[in-house]
Formats: sequence, C-alpha cells, structure tokens
Amino acid sequence: MTRRRINSVVLSVVAVVVFVCSVFPVYWMVSSSFQPNNEIRGPEVHFWPEDFTLRNYETVLVEPSRSPFLPALGNSLTVTILTIVVALVFAFLASLAVTRFRFKSRKLFILTILIVQMIPAEAMIVSTYRVLDSWSLLNTIGGLTLVYVATVLPFTIWTLRGFVNGIPVDLEEAGMIDGLSRSGAFWRITFPLLAPGLVATGVFGFIQSWNEFLLALVVNSRPEMMTLPVWLRTFQVATGTTNWAAIMAGSTLMAIPVIVFFLIVQSRMTSGLVSGAVKG
Repeated sequence: MTRRRINSVVLSVVAVVVFVCSVFPVYWMVSSSFQPNNEIRGPEVHFWPEDFTLRNYETVLVEPSRSPFLPALGNSLTVTILTIVVALVFAFLASLAVTRFRFKSRKLFILTILIVQMIPAEAMIVSTYRVLDSWSLLNTIGGLTLVYVATVLPFTIWTLRGFVNGIPVDLEEAGMIDGLSRSGAFWRITFPLLAPGLVATGVFGFIQSWNEFLLALVVNSRPEMMTLPVWLRTFQVATGTTNWAAIMAGSTLMAIPVIVFFLIVQSRMTSGLVSGAVKG
C-alpha cells in the first residue's frame, strides 16, 4: 500500500510539473502583453506586469500606421472555416469508401495517403505557387483554402478511417433488420458514433490552418489578404527595435479564437461515443 501511495505522489508531482511547463509559456505571453516594451526588453525579469498598460492592445487594434487587425482576423477565420468544412466532407466520404467498400487499388490508395502525409508542404512551395499562379488564385481566399485542404486532407482521411473502422458493421445490419434502410441505418446509428472523430479531426484542421505561416506568406503576399500569422510578422523590424509587447498582445488575441473553438467542441468529443448504439 505504501508503494502505491509513493507511486501516486510521484505521478501527481510529474503531472503538476508537466502542467506548469505547458501553461507557463501561455502565462508569460499574456503577462508580457500588459507590460511596456522597455520593461520586457530590460535586464530585470518581471513575472507580473508592474507597470500595467493596455497600450499594446491599442497598438494592435487601432494603430493607424500599422496593418489593421480585423481584416487579417476575417481572412484567417474564413480560410480556416472553409478548410475544416471542405476537408471534413472529403475525408468523411473517402474514409467510408476505403473502410466499408472493397475495390481495386484500395491498399494503394491508403499507402498513397501515408506517403503524401510524409512529404512536408514546404517542399512543394514552388510547384504550389506556379499552379495557383496559372489558375489566377494567388492572393485569394479560395487559393489559400485549396492549399490548406490539400495539406490537411491526408491526415483527416487517415484519422477518420480509424474511427469508421472501429464501428462494427453489425450495428448497421441490426438497424436494417429492425426496418431501417441502409442509408437510414448509417445516418441514425453509425454517423452519431463518428461525431468524436469528426470533432477531433476538425480541431486538428482548425489549429493547423489557423497557425500556418509559410504557405500563407507565399500564397497571399498582399497586405489586404494577410492571415493573422503573417500579419503578426509585420511587428518585427529588421533595422529598428521590435515591439515585442505588441507581438505578445497580438499573439494573445490570436489565441482567443482557438480557445473558444475548443471550448465549444470539447464537450462534443465524447457525446457521440455511444449514442445510436442502443435502440430506443
């Protein structure tokens, strides 16, 4: 019993250390966003804003000499939402096809998904740029969305395939015995069980699309088409003093939609885990 208590205490301490290491960078970012820039760049370390100020948020939101925040926020939200919707639709249909049906080149298709997923998107920047340029999709929401969908789709297909494969076909067959059609059995029994998988892959697609920088920098180079990660780069000054306090304020604002999105969907990640498997 004593050994169990010791193991429990050790695991609790490790969990607390991991939690603190994970939360501290976020706390440091938020705390720095309320400090003057000279306080951040000074020799002393301030774990709490001694000279509390909202000037950094004023610089980010309403400074007339800088690129505006709201258009970049709108671009990021539009591209991210479109990417999630399109990627989930195609990944959902593809995962059903490779799991529920047997067809030629099925294994080759799955292998191709893995191979494509291993190729970094940065390795295809030149070809991606030339293709979008030939289609007149540079500096457009549609062009960047197309690139993000192609980047996110292999992982979402592979993840959803695991969720679909984990749902027994017997559930659908039992529903069909009870009088449901094949499509009715799928939508009333199988689809609710896929809700956690759809939410999980949606969270991944949201975070990846929201934080992506390099492709957005290359594809949407015009100031009015910048996404938030590219917009945040405008605070860096090569020949002057970088306003790190404003960067921290912008990073804090940029993290809020991700937190809100996760709070909305986190309760649904397990809500569909068993729904639909029990009749009546």
